[in-house]
Amino acid sequence: MELIHRYFELAPRSDREAYFAQFAEDALVEDEGHERKGIDAIRAWRGEVPPVTYTVQTIEPNGAGHDAHVDVSGDFPGSPVRLAFHFEFTADGHIAVLTIRS
Repeated sequence: MELIHRYFELAPRSDREAYFAQFAEDALVEDEGHERKGIDAIRAWRGEVPPVTYTVQTIEPNGAGHDAHVDVSGDFPGSPVRLAFHFEFTADGHIAVLTIRS
């Protein structure tokens, strides 16, 4: 799915404006059991994420969205790790929900 591949293209870039533009203003991100709602909270969350690389393994439909199974590598304990990113999009292609789980 093109929108999901775009997410992983933009996520590691230092210029983050295009990355944040992918999200709906009221989007919800859940990572490590913590929820962030709204673009300001998502900006704060991304500021805490260390630099990593993403290798998308599979993308498959799941309920109202799609799951991407991704290998994430970086300077953190346990690297690399495979994570599941669940995406749900608005009708106009913005991310409404992003849930990241191990």
